Amino acid sequence: MRENDLLEKEEIFSKVLRAGRRTYFFDVRATKADDYYITITESKKFTEEDGSFHFKKHKIYLYKEDFSAFAEILGDMTSYVLNHKGEEVISERHQKDFKRETLIEKNEDFVPQTSTFTDIEFDDI
Repeated sequence: MRENDLLEKEEIFSKVLRAGRRTYFFDVRATKADDYYITITESKKFTEEDGSFHFKKHKIYLYKEDFSAFAEILGDMTSYVLNHKGEEVISERHQKDFKRETLIEKNEDFVPQTSTFTDIEFDDI
């Protein structure tokens, strides 16, 4: 099988959901027998102190025989949350217009970044 044929099978159908630091990838893929299944991948971006970053990924494989039960349970769970807590996001950190300065002003869960070097004179000790 040519590499292009393999790529075409890998990219049968895809959708992406960007949600802050997380991105969810929904992909339809093919088995060796040319049957379809779904992968759901959560990719979360982590930024290091030096400005570099890396991603952590978690993947779920969902096969056709499980679609109905999965969809039913997902529907039950989302309905439960929305019925008990509504659609409003409670945590300020998850609001689209959230700014770090808001935490500083309210002094909520804010831990300031400290320098790794402190300039101290021996006379100060």
